Amino acid sequence: MRTAGGIRRRQSRAAWFFLAPSLAGVAAFNAVPFADVVRRSFLDAMGKSSVGLDNYRSVCGNVAFQLAAVNTARFLAVCLPLLMGISFGLALLVFRRDGRGNFYRTSLVLPMVIPVAAIVLVWKMILCRDGLLNQFLTWISPLEGWSLLPGGGVGRWEGRWETDWVNGITAFPVLVVTYIWKNAGYDLLLWLAGLASIPESLYDAARVDGAGAFARLRYITVPGLSGTFGLVLILSAVNSFRVYREAYLLAGSYPDMSIYMIPHLFSHWFLTLDVQNMCTASMLLIAAALSVAAAAAAGRRAWRRVTGR
Repeated sequence: MRTAGGIRRRQSRAAWFFLAPSLAGVAAFNAVPFADVVRRSFLDAMGKSSVGLDNYRSVCGNVAFQLAAVNTARFLAVCLPLLMGISFGLALLVFRRDGRGNFYRTSLVLPMVIPVAAIVLVWKMILCRDGLLNQFLTWISPLEGWSLLPGGGVGRWEGRWETDWVNGITAFPVLVVTYIWKNAGYDLLLWLAGLASIPESLYDAARVDGAGAFARLRYITVPGLSGTFGLVLILSAVNSFRVYREAYLLAGSYPDMSIYMIPHLFSHWFLTLDVQNMCTASMLLIAAALSVAAAAAAGRRAWRRVTGR
């Protein structure tokens, strides 16, 4: 027993020895700056005296922060269900254990590997006032109406579509479509990995018992993907904050109010070196993220108690 205990202690010391450089890097570049962010969220602009919760009251009362927080929450509420549902449906369509769906998988994953700047350039060519979409709409259904002629008569005129799809009421739907098209392939790969982990023998037994496609989906596929669902949800939520790239390249630093997100606000604060507000808003976002994670964990535990899985 002493020999076994000594071996475990030596292995433990060796493991900590090899982990020490990585842990030191994490502490120096992540833990220490994070602790400083927490500290600065309770200090004044000069970082010298404590102001209690005044910074949090100021940020929560900031109109720009309220707008950005509401837009970000709305974007998450709309995009996450759509993204997960669409990617899951596509995964079911292209999943083949014999590998014959590789072409379709590659086609769906391709937008993920294309640089964002190139993708946004293509979308601008389609959605701008003189873009392909307006030209197509003008071709299939030109704008028509009646107008007064210079001589006093009434004449018929035909116009062309000149809608700016990136601004106005269409800005939010355009951003949602762009984001889903860009990121559906990533979630697709995660769903495919989960589907591949479900034993084929379960489906064979279900077919022998006469279970149809919907029954197999309900009683085998969905329960078998419970762990994958949590992973896809967390990674999709984290990746959704990267939508700033698409929003910025499509509409600039001051986009339509419907797509003004938290990253836009942080970008403006960074330009003015407003460290106080940035630290405070970061702590609020972290608290919100931890609350969502805790709710998800509680829901998962409740699901396990109900289903016994």
